[in-house]
Amino acid sequence: MNAPSSLTLEGILLVDKPTGFTSHDVVARLRRKLQMKQIGHAGTLDPMATGLLVMLIGRATKVSQYLTSLDKEYEGSIRFGLKTDSYDLEGETIAENPVPKDLTLEKIQTAANTFTGDQYQTPPMFSAKKIKGVPLYKLARKGKEVEREPRFIHVSRFNITDWKTPEATFSLACSKGTYVRSLAHDLGEKIGCGATLSALRRTATDRFRIEQAPTLEAIEQMSLIELRRLLIPVYQAVPSHVL
Repeated sequence: MNAPSSLTLEGILLVDKPTGFTSHDVVARLRRKLQMKQIGHAGTLDPMATGLLVMLIGRATKVSQYLTSLDKEYEGSIRFGLKTDSYDLEGETIAENPVPKDLTLEKIQTAANTFTGDQYQTPPMFSAKKIKGVPLYKLARKGKEVEREPRFIHVSRFNITDWKTPEATFSLACSKGTYVRSLAHDLGEKIGCGATLSALRRTATDRFRIEQAPTLEAIEQMSLIELRRLLIPVYQAVPSHVL
């Protein structure tokens, strides 16, 4: 269905991304739905991850830089004793180790606490970050590893919410650019048995909450009039001095 020429679509659209989709897949699906090209997003989610994508429709793409810089919140799970090359279950297994029998939630939390606050984090090789114009994951797939410049991040909350061998669940609040997969990997190294991210769901981007976001499937079934009602005006999403 084509958007009527008199119907201007612009603003912030919150979407609950399903697993197995890249962020660009969501952009492509919305472009087909809305019959327009000027669509972007404010913060990538890996294909394995689900949850909140802040989509920018029409002229809202012009404030992408501001919205991308907002803090994020996540829930997920970490599998201990397993190491993969991508730091999540999408990758190839490179090691399997026994999980310490005396590992408790309290011990995992104590280790997780060391990853809170200001810090520098090295992007994983399996990431979309580009080196000389080439995404790192393309180099990683060829078995190449290159030096990556650490980036400054802040983790304000890294709470272990449950533990049942070999998986721990967690909630996390962090700054833009934080690789949750790397936190899972580094936590496993700290514990000593290795770990990989087994599930991830983004629950918030600043004040935007997952509870506000329809699924992509639901959005594709809506009329354009219904979709327009969902759009958050840009002036409500960013400070006036940004506009």
